[in-house]
Formats: sequence, C-alpha cells, structure tokens
Amino acid sequence: MTYTIEKVTTLIGARRYGDKDTNIGFILTDSRSLCFPEETLFFALKSERNDGHNYIPELYRRGVRNFVVTNVPKGYASDYPEANFLKVVNTLEALQRLAERHRDEFNIPIVGITGSNGKTMVKEWLHQLLSPNMFVTRSPRSYNSQIGVPLSVWLMNEQTEVGVFEAGISQPGEMLALRDIIQPTIAVLTYLGSAHQENFESLEAKCREKIILFHDAETIVYNGDDEIVARVVGEYHDYKGEKLYWSLKDSAAPFYVKNIEKKGNLSIITYIYKGEEDSYSLPFIDEASVTNSIIAAVVSRKLGLTAEEVDKRMSLLEPVAMRLEVKEGQHGCTLINDSYNSDINSLDIALDFMSRRPDHKGRRHTLILSDIFQSGENPKDLYKEVSDLCRKRGVVKFIGVGPQLYEQSDEIQISEKFFFRNIEDFIKSEVFASLRDEVILLKGARQFGFDQLTELLVKKVHETTLEVNLNAVVANLNYYRSFMKPETKLVCMIKADGYGAGAVEIAKTLQDHRVDYLAVAVADEGVTLRKNGITSNIMIMNPEMTAFKTMFDYDLEPEVYSFRILDALIKAAEKEGVTGFPVHIKLDTGMHRLGFDPENDMEELIARLKHQNAIIPRSVFSHFVGSDDDSFDAFSAQQFALFDKGSKQLQAAFDHKILRHICNSAGIEHFPDRQLDMCRLGLGLYGINSRNNKTINCVSTLKTTILQMHHIKAGESIGYSRRTILDKDSVIAAIPIGYADGLNRHLGNRHAYCLVNGQKAEYVGNICMDVAMIDVTGIDCKEGDSVEIFGEQLPVQTLSEILDTIPYEVLTTISNRVKRVYYQD
Repeated sequence: MTYTIEKVTTLIGARRYGDKDTNIGFILTDSRSLCFPEETLFFALKSERNDGHNYIPELYRRGVRNFVVTNVPKGYASDYPEANFLKVVNTLEALQRLAERHRDEFNIPIVGITGSNGKTMVKEWLHQLLSPNMFVTRSPRSYNSQIGVPLSVWLMNEQTEVGVFEAGISQPGEMLALRDIIQPTIAVLTYLGSAHQENFESLEAKCREKIILFHDAETIVYNGDDEIVARVVGEYHDYKGEKLYWSLKDSAAPFYVKNIEKKGNLSIITYIYKGEEDSYSLPFIDEASVTNSIIAAVVSRKLGLTAEEVDKRMSLLEPVAMRLEVKEGQHGCTLINDSYNSDINSLDIALDFMSRRPDHKGRRHTLILSDIFQSGENPKDLYKEVSDLCRKRGVVKFIGVGPQLYEQSDEIQISEKFFFRNIEDFIKSEVFASLRDEVILLKGARQFGFDQLTELLVKKVHETTLEVNLNAVVANLNYYRSFMKPETKLVCMIKADGYGAGAVEIAKTLQDHRVDYLAVAVADEGVTLRKNGITSNIMIMNPEMTAFKTMFDYDLEPEVYSFRILDALIKAAEKEGVTGFPVHIKLDTGMHRLGFDPENDMEELIARLKHQNAIIPRSVFSHFVGSDDDSFDAFSAQQFALFDKGSKQLQAAFDHKILRHICNSAGIEHFPDRQLDMCRLGLGLYGINSRNNKTINCVSTLKTTILQMHHIKAGESIGYSRRTILDKDSVIAAIPIGYADGLNRHLGNRHAYCLVNGQKAEYVGNICMDVAMIDVTGIDCKEGDSVEIFGEQLPVQTLSEILDTIPYEVLTTISNRVKRVYYQD
C-alpha cells in the first residue's frame, strides 16, 4: 500500500517543506537498511547515542527524497532541491501515529501478543497454523519495541487477512502507544515472568502494564491458572469482551486442557473447547513448547480453524529459530551459541539443552556467561541461582565475563572457574587459548561483544604479495560512470574475494564512493563484509539453500533463479519470521545457465510472488552473452527484447519500483541505451576492458622476491621430472611462489616469463607447489630483488593469453595465503 506525501503529511500532523509529489510505500528508521529509496520515508529518530538527522545527507545521495524531522536542514531548498521535509515535534511519535492511521485502514482480525517469554514462538507458530487458510502479516523476527511495532504494522497491505504482532515492554508507560498502534481484536498474554522486573515494583504492576493491550480487544487470551494474571484481569470489571482463558485445573474454563501425555518425542494435548473434546499431537516435549502450543491452539480455534486442522498442522510445526546454534569449534570443541537473550530463564533452557546433548567423546561442559541484566534480583542472589543451575546441569568449568560476575565470583560454586571484567581481557588470556576438547555454551548479552569469541587469526608470513592500488579502483569506477546517466545505479562485483584483490578493502573503497550495490557469490563472502563494517546493500549471486538464515541475519539479498529456490527461500523466511525481504529475480535470455524463462515462467512466477509476503522483488536482471564482441550484437538485441518484455511484465504486477539491469562492464560502454535502472560493473572495475582486452588502470600487481640463485652447467636439468634441460651455462633463481599460490603450472618450462628488474625471466622446470624457478642469466640481479609476476609492467592479460583463458581466471586463483598490501598512489 502506498500513500501520497500529502496524505502522510496530514496523517502525522506535520508541516511540509518542499513541494515534490511522490508516493510513500516504505518507511525507514535505520539508514543501513535502505532498500527502496524512491518510495521511502525516513524518520530521523533521536536516541541517547545517535541522531537520525546526521544521516540525511548520505540518504539523499542514495536516492531518498522524503524525511520526517524535528529540525529542517538549513539551506534545504538549495542543498536538497528534490526533497520533502515533514517537520514534527517528535519523530518517534510521528512514526507511531502513521502506523496507527495505517492500522485504521483494516477491518480484519488482529492478534496482539505480549508476555515475558514465548511471544515470538507463539507468533511464528500461529503463522504456521493459519497461513494455509489465510494471508498472515506478522512482526518480523522480534520487532516488538516502540520502533519495531510500528514498522511491523506498516507491513499490512491489501492482501492481509489477519495480522499477528508482538508487543514488548521494559518499563511503565510503554504499552499504551503499542496498544493504539496494534488495536488488537484478540489480545494474548503468553507468560508473566521476571524479565525487566527491575523497572516494576511488583509482578502485579508489570502485569497491569502488559494487559493495557487488552483494553478494547474483543477477545482476551491468558492463563487462568496464573493467580496473579487471573487476579489482575479480574480487576477489569467493566470489560465486555470474551475472556478466552485456558486452564489445566478448571474444567469450566473456555479452553480446558484435560491431559498432556508425552510419548517419545511427541506431546499429545487433549482439550475441551465449546463443549467438545479434541486433541492434537505436538513434535516437541519441553514445557515451553507445550505451553506455547496451547496458546496457539486457543487463538487458532478462535480464528476458525477446525480441530482436525489444528491437529494436522500442529504435528507439522517446525522449531522457531531462537539463535541457539551448534557449531564445530577449534581444538576439538563443540560450540553452542545462544546470544538471543540473557536472562535466568533462557539460561536454564540453554543449560538443559547442553546437558541433554549426546556427546560420545565424554567431553566436559563449559559455560561462558556474561553479566545478566534486567533480572530485578539482587546480584548476590542472582548469581547464587546461576551457580545452582550450573551444578544441576553438569557444568564443570565456568567462565564469567563482566563487572558484576567479577564482583560476585564467590557466589559461583564451581571448582574450575575464571572471571574477566570484559571480553577483550578474556580473549587475551591463557584461559581462552587453552580451550580444548570441551562442549562450550556461549551465553552472553549482546552488548558484551560475544561475537568476538571466534577463532584466533594467525598472521601468515609470506614473501609473495599482491599489491592493490585502491586509487586505480576508483579511477576505473569513474571511467565506467562516465558512460552512465547520473540517475543510473551501479552494482559492483566483488565476488571471488574481489577478483582476488581482497573484497573487504575493495568494498570499503566502493562504499566510500557511494556505489548502490555490492555483489558477491555466496553468503559467507557477504558475512565477511558485514563483519568488517560494510553497510552497503549486498547482493548474493549464487545463494545456497543452507545459507538462507545467514542471509536474513546479515541483510544479504539473494538472487532467485528457479521455482525450487524461490519456494525454499519463502519457506525459510517464513520460518525465521522474515517479511518483505528483498530479492533479485534472474531471467535467462540466452546464457542458458540460470534463470527463469521470460516467455513461459512469468505468470507462474508473479503468482507465487504475489501470494506471500516473505520476500519482495527488488530487481530483475539478465546477462548479455557477448556484449564484448560486436559479432554478437544481433543476439544481444534478441536477449534485450526478451528481457524487456519479461521484466516489464514483472514490474506491471507490483506497485513498487523494481530495478531492471542487464548491462555488464562491456554493456555499459557498448549499449548505452540499454543501461536501464542499474548496471553491473565486474572485470572493468579491476582495470581490464573486455571490449579490447586492454588495461584501463592497473589495480593488482603480484610480486615476489628471489630466494636463492644457482650457477648451473649446461646439460643439467631443472625441477621435478627433469622437464627443462639447460642448453648453456645459466643462472637460475628460485622464487617463493607456486601453484598453491595461484601460479599456473602450465606457465613452466619456458612457456611464460616474469619480470626481474624490468627484464624477462622465463620460468624453467615444472612449477612446484610453493616455489618456481626462473632463468635470470644475463640479468643484473641478486637474492632479495623483487620479481613481478603480473602488474603494471606485465599485464595479467599476457598470462591469460598464454594460458588460453581469460584474465578472470588468473586473478581469482591467487591464493589467500598471498598477503594483500593496499595502497594509494
């Protein structure tokens, strides 16, 4: 759904500066999440540590034209001539008001879920139960805060038949705004626990705050067996709606749970609803899952699911990803990573998981724990409870990180225990270095930086280096930009570790120069960029189905090229609670490698995309087969015609702007009329013009040094298998580079040469794994002198032509053990 900027101005009660007409389809609060700038309204939120107003210049450069602000920038008319600024007193309240007005547009069932625990699991299970019957819009992940709730409600559109939204609070006074935004017809309280208790004088006080969500709801759902909840709900004497509470004790309850039976890995729940006894099977046996399934069953039956439908779908429920991950660690360790939250209840769940995990190696169990915040307990009592839990769950080694744990170390009654004030001290310690053959639970609050607990990086010493000229990268970028219209966007390919140049440093340079997208091959490459501070949009060109969660976690946008991967991606997104995730649709117009058929697949593709809200097409693209060769121009024209038709058909099915792109490096230069909304810059960025195989600006120079020199008599052989026999007395030098570094074996035996002090030195003998030999007879050189394998003086194209291949292959086969040295000339 879209709103005119004029309508938005009215809805939030703003004063408008600027007169550009536009439609708003997306709202943004975090500049790093920008995806659809053309239709985005940015709310410049202020916090204690940040101010969204600081990101207005960057966002304007990236295409955003609509901003909600408390202060209009000085000189806005000249500095931001295309912009609209909507001035309000409070940008957060304006965001919430807009979402509230958007909610008013819908007369459908809306489920609002609050509680100390279980909100996300109940929400996700409700989605799994309801979605076969109706189109469900729900909160992404755990978007349940003062910012997350309005962002979630905004996701409702014309297709939405039921909304399911979480509402989380941490202090008094927060629920009223969330209730007004969600306006639930069915309000749910999952569980009343100790989370955030420090901000409330009692559990009753917290319960009263939470059930503000109940006010005006047609139906309220809660645990009738919880005495505090039942008493506080009972205080609502004037409530006229339906109290649909569930109970294991009260047979007169609207939803009476008559029996819970556990058989192996199944729980069988028998219940009575509206006078009829029914049951369902759940593929989980833990208490939290059973309780959450009961809540989901109550809501599902209220929304019209039959007992048979509930039974069938409950048996198929999938676990909800809560970031408790098991991974193989270094030195024989297994890591259980649970950084989703940090409280005493979730610690017990994680310890229980570790204690029940089968380990045929008999390894000891280790807990690495950070301070626990917002417990509401006295630290001494809290960590005594932690100690008791650890001993009961079989923890034999305890590592505490944080000032509270450091001070309360005596309360931890584990014989082998260590304490550190911060994560940095721990990583530097012998305790960290000595972790061996253990099952390790990592349980830390996010602010402690537990993501740093990764394998130690060992600096590699190697005398072979790849020198990367970052200024040359910028010069090549600007060379291709000179062929493009200012409004045309650019994707820069940095897959294969930046074509061997090192993706991180290349990405930093490109981000500084405001490219619109970066593209890598697989998700791991994107994760590396994110972990090194890259916030630009990142496209994944070869997404693997096993990496979908990684893509969601790190905002990596996958290419979608088949119905198989489309369906799998939608399913994975729905499982993770992801909605509106941007993807890039690939059409096969003649490469016949990957892609949808633009002539036969479009109707089915559009139908499947329209019938879900997990993903959204951000762009549609294809590949020219031969834009670097004029002899293929007729075929290129056929390709473009196919793409033009298919991409326009896709665009016509959606209201939002879908970027179209087909031009690669050669296409940018050769087909200026086909640049469309965006182009992809690959090999050209690294200095090679594929139209003429000439160097534009040399980016990468592979260098090594002379290790040793020998005077060898004529008739002697060089290297393995005696492939080179000297026909004269010669001087042979050994250099520390071999095929393990990326030096192709076919270059040996005088098939190619390198440069020593500017002179050609042929490779002699077979190239070895780590060493090559070169003939330096007649060259003025000595041990330690530099050797150029390719670069400024010896173009990489020279080697690729000798090898009968393309420069891509030579560049991308340079091993990671070759040290990269970056510089600006």
